[in-house]
Amino acid sequence: MSYHNPNTPPRKSATFDDYTLAEIRRAAATGIYDIRGAGTKRKVPHFDDLLFLGASISRYPLEGYREKCDTSVVLGTRFAKKPIHLKTPITIAGMSCGALSGNAKEALGRGATIAGTSTTTGDGGMTDEERGHSQTLVYQYLPSRYGMNPKDLRRADAIEVVVGQGAKPGGGGMLLGQKISDRVANMRNLPKGIDQRSACRHPDWTGPDDLEIKILELREITNWEKPIYIKVGGARPYYDTALAVKAGADVVVLDGMQGGTAATQDVFIENVGMPTLACIRPAVQALQDLGMHRKVQLVISGGIRSGADVAKALALGADAVAIGTAALVAIGDNDPKWEEEYQKLGTTAGAYDDWHEGKDPAGITTQDPELMKRLDPVLAGRRLANYIKVMTLEAQTIARACGHNRLHNLEPEDLVALTMEAAAMAQIPLAGTNWYPGKAGF
Repeated sequence: MSYHNPNTPPRKSATFDDYTLAEIRRAAATGIYDIRGAGTKRKVPHFDDLLFLGASISRYPLEGYREKCDTSVVLGTRFAKKPIHLKTPITIAGMSCGALSGNAKEALGRGATIAGTSTTTGDGGMTDEERGHSQTLVYQYLPSRYGMNPKDLRRADAIEVVVGQGAKPGGGGMLLGQKISDRVANMRNLPKGIDQRSACRHPDWTGPDDLEIKILELREITNWEKPIYIKVGGARPYYDTALAVKAGADVVVLDGMQGGTAATQDVFIENVGMPTLACIRPAVQALQDLGMHRKVQLVISGGIRSGADVAKALALGADAVAIGTAALVAIGDNDPKWEEEYQKLGTTAGAYDDWHEGKDPAGITTQDPELMKRLDPVLAGRRLANYIKVMTLEAQTIARACGHNRLHNLEPEDLVALTMEAAAMAQIPLAGTNWYPGKAGF
C-alpha cells in the first residue's frame, strides 16, 4: 500500500516538461513540425563562461584616456586587390530583404557606415537603398542564387559564399508566402505569396574541388578585386576551415548554433550544430596548421552581444565578429514598447521569434507596408552605430586592462574558464589552475 502526502506538491518530469508536453500535443493536433526564427534557446557553454585576467604586476595595463588601443582590421589580404579596411572588428551579418523589411536593410547600412564597418546583403539579392547607404557591403552568394547577377557582384565590396549557417548547418532557408511581396518576388524571381524553401547545397558543386572552381569564377567576374569569404555553420570547424583555405578563400566566416535564422525547423535550431565557443579553437588550429592564421582572416558569429564577447572571440584567435540578432534588437526589434501587440500575437517582446509570419510589430521582420512604416531607418541606423561604438569601447577597455595597445593582441593567455566544459571547448585553463581537459601532457 502506498501513501501520498497531500502536502507534497506533484513532481513533474524533467524529461517530459511542460514545453515538451505542449509540443507533443501540437504535433499530434497539426501533423506539421514547428517553424520559427532566431537561434537556439537552450543554454550552452558560451563566452560568459570565460573571464579575462587583467594586468597587475606581471602585466602592465594601459591608461585608457591617454594610450591608444587600435581597433582596426583588414579583411581579404590574401588574394584580393582591394581588401576591406574597417575601423572596428564588429561587422553586420547577412540578413535578407525578404526576411527583413527594406527600411531595416537601409538602417543596417546606415549604422554600419557611421560605425566604419561592413554590412551584408543576405539571401535574395542587393537592394538599392542598402547599397546606397552602405560604405562597405558584402554580397552573399547562396545556394538559392536568388537575385544573383554579375552587376551586383561587381557593385559589392566583398563576396560571401554561404555554404552553411549556424542555426541550420546542412539545411536550406525558408521564406513563407506572406512575406513574398511584389518586391521580394521580383528580386528572387519567385511567384508572389508562395512559400519558398531554398536548397541546402549549391547546385554546381559536390565538394571542395568544385568550390575552388567557383571561387576562381567569382574572382574572374570581379577582376580579382573583391575578397572572397566562405561562410560555414559550426559543425566540423577544423576540416571546413582547412578546406575553405585550400579552395582559395580570403576570409572564413564561422557561425555557431547561437546564430539566428529567419526561419527553419525548431528541431534544427535546437539539435544541430555546435556552440560558438566550441567552434573557434578548432578553426584557429586549422589556420595555424596551414600557416595561414592572420593571413586568412577568421570572422566569428553566433550569439555575440557585448564588447566582452568581441574581446573574447579575438583573444581566442578570431580577426572579427559578425552580429545579427543583436543588431536587430539595437534597431528596435523585440522592443517592449510594442508589448501589447506582441501579446496579441501570443508571445512577448523578449521571446518573439515568429519572424517568418511577417507580423513583427516593430516593422523589422515584415513586408507589411503599414508595419514597415514604424521603423525610421535614419534613427534606427544611429541606434545601431551607437551600439557598435559601445561594444568597441568595451572591447578596448578590456584590451587595455590586459596590457594591449591593439585589440588583436589579445591572446588565450589573457583568459581563464569558469567551467570544465568551457575550458575544454576553448582550450583555456580552468580558473586557478594551468589545466584544461585534454591538455597535452596531462
